[in-house]
Amino acid sequence: MASRPTYANHKQRAIVLAMIAVASIAAWQTQIGSLLLYPFTILATWFLEMGHGLAAVIVGASFEHLVIYPSGSGYAQYLLPRDRIGFADAYIAACGPLRPAAAGSLLILSSRTAKGTRIALLLLGTFLLLSTVVWVGSVTGWIILPALGLAILAIALQEAGRFQQFIIQLLGVQACISVWSQFDYLFSTGGVSPAAQSDTAAIAEILFLPNWFWGALISAATVLMFLWSFSVAFREERPSRSRAALKL
Repeated sequence: MASRPTYANHKQRAIVLAMIAVASIAAWQTQIGSLLLYPFTILATWFLEMGHGLAAVIVGASFEHLVIYPSGSGYAQYLLPRDRIGFADAYIAACGPLRPAAAGSLLILSSRTAKGTRIALLLLGTFLLLSTVVWVGSVTGWIILPALGLAILAIALQEAGRFQQFIIQLLGVQACISVWSQFDYLFSTGGVSPAAQSDTAAIAEILFLPNWFWGALISAATVLMFLWSFSVAFREERPSRSRAALKL
């Protein structure tokens, strides 16, 4: 059985993951960095577009397919009911960048226990495979996503240990920061194609206020979820009084 991590180890792990997050965001802003992080670039797009697609299902739309281009960009195609309320469009647009942060936070939280870590890895790996079969409609997605899903499942089936814990934490971090894979996207008005809107522009059109306001709000919410999940996952576990007495 793996030894229980100490608070010092928890703190070191948190620092390493935070550094990876900052380095990943910086690297994504460069062409060579995006290439070096290519699997995570594709995963970031998957997180974002699945956020849109699943939100569309919740409001009664039909999630048709998810396309990921070789460049790492992509989109979710869905058919909206004509009788939908306007807020539904804003909800779908907001869920693209917000749901990955929520999912990433849950992945990080799951790392507190070996059982939670294994379950999270199994669920994520399985969902990557299922989503590829059901929704993904591009060659890039067909190649990269199943490979990632199988790799995650292989890790999940290994003996429980700190490596599994680190992987689920790393994947959680990547999910949280996926919204910043293109740092200016939240504050721009254009989407994947010249005719498309960015998520924040779509929200602004319905809920008023400028798109940069919604970009800042989404960024703040993402940071708060990220920090909260870290504070819980890496919280110091103080020994009980009875245990402390036994050590005296």
